[in-house]
Amino acid sequence: MTHYNRRQFLETTGTTLGALALTSSLVGADSTQRFIVDRQSLGSERNIEVIHDLAPVDLLVVNATEDALGGAQYARDKQYSPRLPDAVSRQSARVVYPPEGEDLYKYQWDKQDQQIPATHKITRGEGTRVAVIDSGIGAGHPDLQGTVNADLSKNFTPDSLGAPGPYGGAHGTHVAGSIAASDQNDTGVIGSAPATELVDLRVFSEVNSASFSAWMGDVLAAIVYSAEIGADAANLSLGWTFRFREDGWGKFWGKSMQRTTTYANRQGTVLTHACGNWGGTLQFDKDQRDSSETAGGLTVSATGPIGFMWGDEGLEEPPYAPAYYTNYGTNAVDLAAPGGNADEDAVDTGVNWKYDLVLNTVAIPEYNEAGEYLGATYGYDWYAGTSMAAPQVAGAVSLLKSANPQMNANQLKNTLKRVAEVPEEYDKKYYGSGYLDTYAAVLQ
Repeated sequence: MTHYNRRQFLETTGTTLGALALTSSLVGADSTQRFIVDRQSLGSERNIEVIHDLAPVDLLVVNATEDALGGAQYARDKQYSPRLPDAVSRQSARVVYPPEGEDLYKYQWDKQDQQIPATHKITRGEGTRVAVIDSGIGAGHPDLQGTVNADLSKNFTPDSLGAPGPYGGAHGTHVAGSIAASDQNDTGVIGSAPATELVDLRVFSEVNSASFSAWMGDVLAAIVYSAEIGADAANLSLGWTFRFREDGWGKFWGKSMQRTTTYANRQGTVLTHACGNWGGTLQFDKDQRDSSETAGGLTVSATGPIGFMWGDEGLEEPPYAPAYYTNYGTNAVDLAAPGGNADEDAVDTGVNWKYDLVLNTVAIPEYNEAGEYLGATYGYDWYAGTSMAAPQVAGAVSLLKSANPQMNANQLKNTLKRVAEVPEEYDKKYYGSGYLDTYAAVLQ
Protein backbone atom coordinates (compact mmCIF):
# COMPACT_ATOMS: atom_id res chain seq x y z
CA MET A 1 0.00 0.00 0.00
CA THR A 2 1.26 3.49 -0.84
CA HIS A 3 2.53 5.55 2.08
CA TYR A 4 1.19 9.08 2.17
CA ASN A 5 2.21 12.45 3.51
CA ARG A 6 -0.88 14.05 5.04
CA ARG A 7 0.47 17.61 5.05
CA GLN A 8 1.59 17.42 1.43
CA PHE A 9 -1.72 15.90 0.35
CA LEU A 10 -3.80 18.62 1.95
CA GLU A 11 -1.62 21.43 0.66
CA THR A 12 -1.66 19.95 -2.82
CA THR A 13 -5.37 19.34 -3.15
CA GLY A 14 -7.25 21.39 -0.58
CA THR A 15 -9.41 18.26 -0.19
CA THR A 16 -11.49 17.68 2.92
CA LEU A 17 -10.31 15.36 5.63
CA GLY A 18 -13.66 15.12 7.27
CA ALA A 19 -12.97 14.83 11.01
CA LEU A 20 -12.93 18.14 12.82
CA ALA A 21 -9.16 18.31 13.26
CA LEU A 22 -8.98 20.33 16.44
CA THR A 23 -6.15 22.49 17.71
CA SER A 24 -6.36 23.32 21.38
CA SER A 25 -6.05 26.80 22.79
CA LEU A 26 -6.65 26.91 26.52
CA VAL A 27 -8.26 30.15 27.60
CA GLY A 28 -7.42 31.42 31.07
CA ALA A 29 -9.97 31.35 33.88
CA ASP A 30 -9.87 35.13 34.26
CA SER A 31 -11.04 35.65 30.71
CA THR A 32 -13.55 32.83 30.33
CA GLN A 33 -14.62 31.96 33.89
CA ARG A 34 -16.22 28.84 32.48
CA PHE A 35 -16.04 25.55 34.39
CA ILE A 36 -17.31 22.00 34.60
CA VAL A 37 -18.39 21.44 38.21
CA ASP A 38 -19.39 18.44 40.30
CA ARG A 39 -22.76 19.53 41.65
CA GLN A 40 -22.68 17.31 44.72
CA SER A 41 -19.47 18.99 45.92
CA LEU A 42 -20.69 22.53 45.30
CA GLY A 43 -21.66 24.19 48.57
CA SER A 44 -23.73 27.00 47.03
CA GLU A 45 -24.94 27.95 43.57
CA ARG A 46 -24.96 31.63 44.44
CA ASN A 47 -22.76 33.90 42.32
CA ILE A 48 -22.59 31.43 39.45
CA GLU A 49 -24.35 31.39 36.09
CA VAL A 50 -25.50 27.94 35.01
CA ILE A 51 -24.96 27.42 31.29
CA HIS A 52 -25.93 23.74 31.18
CA ASP A 53 -27.49 21.70 33.97
CA LEU A 54 -26.46 18.08 33.43
CA ALA A 55 -28.68 16.83 36.24
CA PRO A 56 -28.60 13.11 35.33
CA VAL A 57 -24.83 13.03 35.85
CA ASP A 58 -24.61 15.65 38.64
CA LEU A 59 -22.53 18.07 36.59
CA LEU A 60 -22.92 21.74 35.83
CA VAL A 61 -21.37 23.88 33.12
CA VAL A 62 -21.09 27.34 34.62
CA ASN A 63 -19.69 30.83 34.34
CA ALA A 64 -18.14 31.73 37.66
CA THR A 65 -15.02 32.83 39.50
CA GLU A 66 -12.92 30.20 41.19
CA ASP A 67 -13.69 31.86 44.52
CA ALA A 68 -17.41 31.27 43.96
CA LEU A 69 -16.76 27.56 43.44
CA GLY A 70 -15.08 27.28 46.83
CA GLY A 71 -14.02 23.72 47.61
CA ALA A 72 -16.01 22.09 44.82
CA GLN A 73 -14.53 19.60 42.39
CA TYR A 74 -14.20 21.32 39.06
CA ALA A 75 -12.11 21.78 35.94
CA ARG A 76 -11.82 24.70 33.59
CA ASP A 77 -13.89 24.18 30.44
CA LYS A 78 -11.92 23.80 27.23
CA GLN A 79 -12.46 25.79 24.08
CA TYR A 80 -11.07 24.47 20.83
CA SER A 81 -10.69 26.32 17.56
CA PRO A 82 -11.00 23.68 14.87
CA ARG A 83 -9.35 23.58 11.49
CA LEU A 84 -12.55 22.67 9.67
CA PRO A 85 -11.56 20.70 6.57
CA ASP A 86 -14.81 21.61 4.88
CA ALA A 87 -14.41 25.39 5.24
CA VAL A 88 -15.49 27.24 2.10
CA SER A 89 -12.02 28.71 1.62
CA ARG A 90 -10.53 25.24 1.20
CA GLN A 91 -13.23 24.04 -1.16
CA SER A 92 -14.43 26.65 -3.56
CA ALA A 93 -11.89 26.60 -6.40
CA ARG A 94 -10.65 23.04 -6.16
CA VAL A 95 -13.44 20.52 -5.76
CA VAL A 96 -15.65 19.56 -8.68
CA TYR A 97 -19.23 18.88 -7.66
CA PRO A 98 -21.19 16.06 -9.31
CA PRO A 99 -23.83 17.06 -11.86
CA GLU A 100 -27.09 18.39 -10.45
CA GLY A 101 -30.17 16.26 -10.98
CA GLU A 102 -28.20 13.06 -11.37
CA ASP A 103 -28.57 9.78 -9.51
CA LEU A 104 -25.33 9.83 -7.52
CA TYR A 105 -25.52 6.35 -6.00
CA LYS A 106 -23.05 5.07 -8.58
CA TYR A 107 -20.39 7.20 -6.87
CA GLN A 108 -21.22 5.88 -3.39
CA TRP A 109 -18.78 3.00 -3.05
CA ASP A 110 -19.34 3.15 0.71
CA LYS A 111 -23.08 2.37 0.50
CA GLN A 112 -22.49 -0.20 -2.23
CA ASP A 113 -19.90 -1.98 -0.14
CA GLN A 114 -22.21 -2.02 2.89
CA GLN A 115 -25.05 -3.44 0.73
CA ILE A 116 -27.36 -0.65 1.86
CA PRO A 117 -30.08 -1.16 -0.82
CA ALA A 118 -30.28 -4.85 0.10
CA THR A 119 -30.48 -3.91 3.77
CA HIS A 120 -33.38 -1.57 3.00
CA LYS A 121 -35.43 -4.56 1.94
CA ILE A 122 -35.32 -5.58 5.61
CA THR A 123 -35.44 -2.15 7.28
CA ARG A 124 -34.80 1.48 6.43
CA GLY A 125 -34.39 2.52 10.05
CA GLU A 126 -38.05 3.06 10.86
CA GLY A 127 -38.84 3.98 14.45
CA THR A 128 -35.33 5.08 15.38
CA ARG A 129 -33.65 8.37 16.24
CA VAL A 130 -30.06 9.53 15.72
CA ALA A 131 -28.52 12.68 17.21
CA VAL A 132 -25.84 14.45 15.19
CA ILE A 133 -23.51 16.35 17.54
CA ASP A 134 -21.67 18.52 15.05
CA SER A 135 -21.66 21.82 13.16
CA GLY A 136 -25.37 21.74 12.30
CA ILE A 137 -27.63 20.13 9.69
CA GLY A 138 -28.96 21.82 6.60
CA ALA A 139 -32.47 20.41 7.01
CA GLY A 140 -33.59 22.16 3.83
CA HIS A 141 -31.36 20.02 1.65
CA PRO A 142 -33.51 18.12 -0.90
CA ASP A 143 -32.15 14.79 0.32
CA LEU A 144 -32.76 15.60 4.00
CA GLN A 145 -36.18 17.24 3.95
CA GLY A 146 -38.48 15.70 6.51
CA THR A 147 -35.73 13.78 8.31
CA VAL A 148 -34.78 16.35 10.97
CA ASN A 149 -36.89 16.83 14.09
CA ALA A 150 -36.78 20.61 14.46
CA ASP A 151 -38.58 20.59 17.81
CA LEU A 152 -35.95 18.39 19.43
CA SER A 153 -32.97 19.97 17.68
CA LYS A 154 -30.95 22.26 19.91
CA ASN A 155 -28.15 24.80 19.74
CA PHE A 156 -25.63 24.27 22.56
CA THR A 157 -23.32 27.09 21.47
CA PRO A 158 -23.26 30.67 22.81
CA ASP A 159 -24.58 32.07 19.52
CA SER A 160 -28.25 32.81 18.88
CA LEU A 161 -28.78 31.12 15.52
CA GLY A 162 -30.67 28.14 16.91
CA ALA A 163 -31.06 24.71 15.29
CA PRO A 164 -31.51 23.01 12.92
CA GLY A 165 -29.23 24.80 10.51
CA PRO A 166 -25.77 24.41 8.94
CA TYR A 167 -24.54 27.45 10.85
CA GLY A 168 -21.16 25.97 11.80
CA GLY A 169 -20.28 24.70 8.32
CA ALA A 170 -21.01 21.91 5.88
CA HIS A 171 -19.50 19.10 7.96
CA GLY A 172 -22.61 18.23 9.94
CA THR A 173 -24.77 18.06 6.83
CA HIS A 174 -22.37 15.59 5.21
CA VAL A 175 -22.52 13.43 8.35
CA ALA A 176 -26.32 13.68 8.43
CA GLY A 177 -26.62 12.65 4.79
CA SER A 178 -24.45 9.61 5.33
CA ILE A 179 -26.85 8.52 8.06
CA ALA A 180 -30.24 9.41 6.58
CA ALA A 181 -30.23 10.91 3.06
CA SER A 182 -33.43 9.97 1.25
CA ASP A 183 -33.67 6.89 -0.95
CA GLN A 184 -37.11 7.87 -2.26
CA ASN A 185 -36.06 10.19 -5.07
CA ASP A 186 -34.37 9.50 -8.39
CA THR A 187 -31.55 11.96 -7.88
CA GLY A 188 -28.90 12.69 -5.28
CA VAL A 189 -27.38 10.30 -2.75
CA ILE A 190 -28.73 7.81 -0.23
CA GLY A 191 -28.04 7.34 3.47
CA SER A 192 -27.72 4.15 5.45
CA ALA A 193 -30.98 4.61 7.37
CA PRO A 194 -33.20 7.06 5.45
CA ALA A 195 -36.26 6.39 7.63
CA THR A 196 -34.53 7.27 10.89
CA GLU A 197 -35.24 10.61 12.56
CA LEU A 198 -32.31 13.00 12.89
CA VAL A 199 -31.83 15.54 15.67
CA ASP A 200 -29.44 18.42 15.08
CA LEU A 201 -27.38 19.15 18.20
CA ARG A 202 -25.03 21.94 17.25
CA VAL A 203 -21.80 22.51 19.18
CA PHE A 204 -19.92 24.70 16.64
CA SER A 205 -20.66 28.33 15.86
CA GLU A 206 -20.47 30.44 12.72
CA VAL A 207 -17.58 29.71 10.38
CA ASN A 208 -16.90 33.41 9.75
CA SER A 209 -17.21 34.44 13.39
CA ALA A 210 -14.34 35.07 15.79
CA SER A 211 -16.25 32.84 18.21
CA PHE A 212 -16.04 29.83 15.86
CA SER A 213 -15.08 27.12 18.30
CA ALA A 214 -16.52 24.34 20.42
CA TRP A 215 -16.71 24.28 24.18
CA MET A 216 -16.26 20.77 25.52
CA GLY A 217 -18.88 21.45 28.15
CA ASP A 218 -21.34 21.97 25.31
CA VAL A 219 -20.41 18.57 23.89
CA LEU A 220 -21.00 16.86 27.25
CA ALA A 221 -24.37 18.61 27.51
CA ALA A 222 -25.30 17.43 24.01
CA ILE A 223 -24.44 13.83 24.92
CA VAL A 224 -26.66 13.97 28.02
CA TYR A 225 -29.47 15.55 26.00
CA SER A 226 -29.16 12.81 23.35
CA ALA A 227 -29.81 10.23 26.04
CA GLU A 228 -32.67 12.24 27.56
CA ILE A 229 -34.54 12.41 24.24
CA GLY A 230 -34.13 8.69 23.64
CA ALA A 231 -31.67 8.78 20.74
CA ASP A 232 -30.67 5.27 19.69
CA ALA A 233 -27.33 6.61 18.49
CA ALA A 234 -25.44 9.87 18.85
CA ASN A 235 -22.68 10.56 16.36
CA LEU A 236 -19.63 12.56 17.41
CA SER A 237 -17.42 13.15 14.37
CA LEU A 238 -15.25 15.48 16.43
CA GLY A 239 -11.82 13.87 16.72
CA TRP A 240 -11.02 15.42 20.12
CA THR A 241 -11.82 12.79 22.70
CA PHE A 242 -8.49 10.98 22.61
CA ARG A 243 -6.48 14.03 23.62
CA PHE A 244 -8.04 15.04 26.90
CA ARG A 245 -5.39 13.29 29.01
CA GLU A 246 -2.57 13.67 26.52
CA ASP A 247 -3.02 17.44 26.59
CA GLY A 248 -3.14 17.50 30.37
CA TRP A 249 -6.83 18.06 30.94
CA GLY A 250 -6.68 16.33 34.32
CA LYS A 251 -8.51 13.52 36.09
CA PHE A 252 -11.74 15.44 36.64
CA TRP A 253 -12.26 15.65 32.89
CA GLY A 254 -11.88 11.90 32.64
CA LYS A 255 -14.44 11.38 35.40
CA SER A 256 -16.86 13.85 33.79
CA MET A 257 -16.62 12.14 30.42
CA GLN A 258 -16.98 8.73 32.01
CA ARG A 259 -20.12 9.77 33.88
CA THR A 260 -21.63 11.31 30.76
CA THR A 261 -20.90 8.47 28.35
CA THR A 262 -21.89 5.80 30.87
CA TYR A 263 -25.23 7.54 31.40
CA ALA A 264 -25.86 7.62 27.66
CA ASN A 265 -25.07 3.93 27.35
CA ARG A 266 -27.41 3.01 30.21
CA GLN A 267 -30.18 5.04 28.60
CA GLY A 268 -29.77 3.04 25.39
CA THR A 269 -27.84 5.59 23.33
CA VAL A 270 -24.87 4.21 21.39
CA LEU A 271 -22.16 6.86 20.99
CA THR A 272 -20.20 6.60 17.74
CA HIS A 273 -16.86 8.42 17.81
CA ALA A 274 -14.43 9.36 15.05
CA CYS A 275 -11.01 8.25 16.26
CA GLY A 276 -9.05 11.07 14.58
CA ASN A 277 -7.06 11.76 11.45
CA TRP A 278 -3.45 12.28 12.43
CA GLY A 279 -2.31 8.77 11.51
CA GLY A 280 -1.11 8.00 15.03
CA THR A 281 -1.36 5.17 17.49
CA LEU A 282 -3.94 5.31 20.29
CA GLN A 283 -2.40 2.30 21.97
CA PHE A 284 0.19 4.02 24.11
CA ASP A 285 -1.46 4.53 27.50
CA LYS A 286 -4.87 3.83 29.01
CA ASP A 287 -4.90 7.32 30.50
CA GLN A 288 -4.66 8.77 27.02
CA ARG A 289 -7.53 6.77 25.55
CA ASP A 290 -11.05 8.00 25.15
CA SER A 291 -13.06 7.39 28.33
CA SER A 292 -16.02 6.49 26.13
CA GLU A 293 -14.23 3.23 25.37
CA THR A 294 -14.69 1.97 28.91
CA ALA A 295 -18.15 3.53 29.06
CA GLY A 296 -19.40 1.66 26.05
CA GLY A 297 -19.09 3.89 22.99
CA LEU A 298 -17.96 2.66 19.56
CA THR A 299 -14.73 4.25 18.39
CA VAL A 300 -14.34 4.13 14.62
CA SER A 301 -11.33 4.19 12.30
CA ALA A 302 -11.53 4.89 8.57
CA THR A 303 -11.04 2.76 5.46
CA GLY A 304 -11.33 3.40 1.75
CA PRO A 305 -10.46 2.21 -1.74
CA ILE A 306 -7.79 3.36 -4.13
CA GLY A 307 -8.90 3.33 -7.76
CA PHE A 308 -12.71 3.44 -7.54
CA MET A 309 -14.16 4.36 -10.96
CA TRP A 310 -10.71 5.28 -12.28
CA GLY A 311 -11.05 3.07 -15.34
CA ASP A 312 -10.89 -0.56 -16.41
CA GLU A 313 -7.86 -1.61 -14.38
CA GLY A 314 -9.73 -2.31 -11.17
CA LEU A 315 -9.00 -1.30 -7.59
CA GLU A 316 -5.49 -0.92 -6.25
CA GLU A 317 -6.92 -1.12 -2.73
CA PRO A 318 -10.36 -2.42 -1.63
CA PRO A 319 -12.96 -0.40 0.31
CA TYR A 320 -11.85 -2.02 3.57
CA ALA A 321 -8.20 -0.94 3.23
CA PRO A 322 -7.02 1.31 6.11
CA ALA A 323 -7.12 4.98 5.09
CA TYR A 324 -3.70 6.57 5.07
CA TYR A 325 -4.66 9.22 7.66
CA THR A 326 -6.61 7.12 10.17
CA ASN A 327 -5.57 6.68 13.78
CA TYR A 328 -5.32 3.11 15.01
CA GLY A 329 -4.93 0.89 18.06
CA THR A 330 -6.18 -2.64 18.61
CA ASN A 331 -7.71 -1.93 22.02
CA ALA A 332 -8.65 1.68 21.27
CA VAL A 333 -10.56 1.20 18.01
CA ASP A 334 -13.80 -0.80 18.11
CA LEU A 335 -14.69 -0.92 14.41
CA ALA A 336 -13.39 0.24 11.05
CA ALA A 337 -15.83 1.71 8.53
CA PRO A 338 -15.79 3.48 5.15
CA GLY A 339 -14.34 6.96 5.53
CA GLY A 340 -12.55 7.58 2.23
CA ASN A 341 -8.98 7.26 1.05
CA ALA A 342 -6.66 8.98 -1.43
CA ASP A 343 -3.53 8.39 -3.47
CA GLU A 344 -1.56 11.63 -3.54
CA ASP A 345 0.44 10.41 -6.53
CA ALA A 346 -2.79 10.40 -8.56
CA VAL A 347 -3.60 14.07 -7.95
CA ASP A 348 -3.40 16.19 -11.10
CA THR A 349 -2.79 13.14 -13.29
CA GLY A 350 -6.22 13.16 -14.87
CA VAL A 351 -7.61 10.17 -12.95
CA ASN A 352 -10.71 10.49 -10.78
CA TRP A 353 -8.80 10.27 -7.50
CA LYS A 354 -11.58 12.09 -5.60
CA TYR A 355 -13.97 9.19 -6.22
CA ASP A 356 -12.12 7.33 -3.45
CA LEU A 357 -13.50 9.88 -1.00
CA VAL A 358 -17.04 9.71 0.42
CA LEU A 359 -19.77 11.53 -1.49
CA ASN A 360 -22.76 12.94 0.34
CA THR A 361 -24.83 16.02 1.10
CA VAL A 362 -23.43 19.44 2.00
CA ALA A 363 -24.96 22.77 2.99
CA ILE A 364 -22.53 25.69 2.75
CA PRO A 365 -23.56 28.59 5.03
CA GLU A 366 -23.05 32.14 3.86
CA TYR A 367 -22.41 35.18 6.09
CA ASN A 368 -21.89 38.86 5.40
CA GLU A 369 -18.99 40.87 6.75
CA ALA A 370 -20.96 41.62 9.91
CA GLY A 371 -21.29 37.88 10.58
CA GLU A 372 -25.00 37.81 9.76
CA TYR A 373 -26.29 34.56 8.32
CA LEU A 374 -27.52 34.97 4.75
CA GLY A 375 -28.58 31.44 3.91
CA ALA A 376 -27.03 28.23 2.61
CA THR A 377 -26.09 26.64 -0.67
CA TYR A 378 -27.17 23.00 -0.91
CA GLY A 379 -25.27 20.40 -2.87
CA TYR A 380 -23.03 17.35 -2.70
CA ASP A 381 -19.33 16.90 -2.16
CA TRP A 382 -16.57 14.36 -1.54
CA TYR A 383 -15.05 14.33 1.95
CA ALA A 384 -12.72 11.91 3.68
CA GLY A 385 -11.96 11.28 7.32
CA THR A 386 -12.87 9.29 10.38
CA SER A 387 -15.75 11.80 10.53
CA MET A 388 -17.18 10.03 7.50
CA ALA A 389 -16.58 6.59 9.04
CA ALA A 390 -18.37 7.19 12.36
CA PRO A 391 -21.81 7.97 10.81
CA GLN A 392 -21.61 4.73 8.82
CA VAL A 393 -21.69 2.99 12.20
CA ALA A 394 -24.40 5.29 13.56
CA GLY A 395 -26.54 4.39 10.55
CA ALA A 396 -25.88 0.71 11.13
CA VAL A 397 -26.96 1.09 14.77
CA SER A 398 -30.21 2.67 13.58
CA LEU A 399 -30.91 -0.14 11.11
CA LEU A 400 -30.11 -2.84 13.65
CA LYS A 401 -32.29 -1.22 16.31
CA SER A 402 -35.15 -0.86 13.84
CA ALA A 403 -34.98 -4.55 13.00
CA ASN A 404 -34.55 -5.52 16.68
CA PRO A 405 -36.38 -2.98 18.87
CA GLN A 406 -35.79 -5.07 21.98
CA MET A 407 -32.00 -4.68 21.82
CA ASN A 408 -30.30 -2.42 24.34
CA ALA A 409 -27.16 -0.40 23.64
CA ASN A 410 -24.75 -3.16 24.66
CA GLN A 411 -26.53 -5.71 22.49
CA LEU A 412 -26.45 -3.38 19.50
CA LYS A 413 -22.73 -2.77 19.91
CA ASN A 414 -21.90 -6.40 20.52
CA THR A 415 -23.82 -7.50 17.43
CA LEU A 416 -21.98 -5.04 15.21
CA LYS A 417 -18.65 -6.16 16.62
CA ARG A 418 -19.50 -9.85 16.44
CA VAL A 419 -20.29 -9.87 12.72
CA ALA A 420 -17.33 -7.65 11.82
CA GLU A 421 -14.19 -9.34 10.51
CA VAL A 422 -10.57 -8.26 10.31
CA PRO A 423 -9.27 -8.60 6.72
CA GLU A 424 -6.44 -11.10 6.56
CA GLU A 425 -4.20 -8.88 4.47
CA TYR A 426 -4.20 -5.93 6.90
CA ASP A 427 -3.04 -5.32 10.44
CA LYS A 428 -5.61 -5.81 13.21
CA LYS A 429 -4.50 -2.55 14.83
CA TYR A 430 -6.64 -0.65 12.30
CA TYR A 431 -9.83 -2.58 12.93
CA GLY A 432 -10.51 -3.48 16.55
CA SER A 433 -13.23 -6.10 16.23
CA GLY A 434 -13.22 -5.75 12.45
CA TYR A 435 -14.63 -4.00 9.42
CA LEU A 436 -18.27 -2.89 9.63
CA ASP A 437 -20.75 -5.25 7.92
CA THR A 438 -24.12 -3.50 8.04
CA TYR A 439 -26.03 -6.08 6.03
CA ALA A 440 -24.72 -9.04 8.04
CA ALA A 441 -25.62 -7.28 11.29
CA VAL A 442 -29.21 -6.65 10.24
CA LEU A 443 -29.54 -10.26 9.03
CA GLN A 444 -28.68 -11.34 12.58
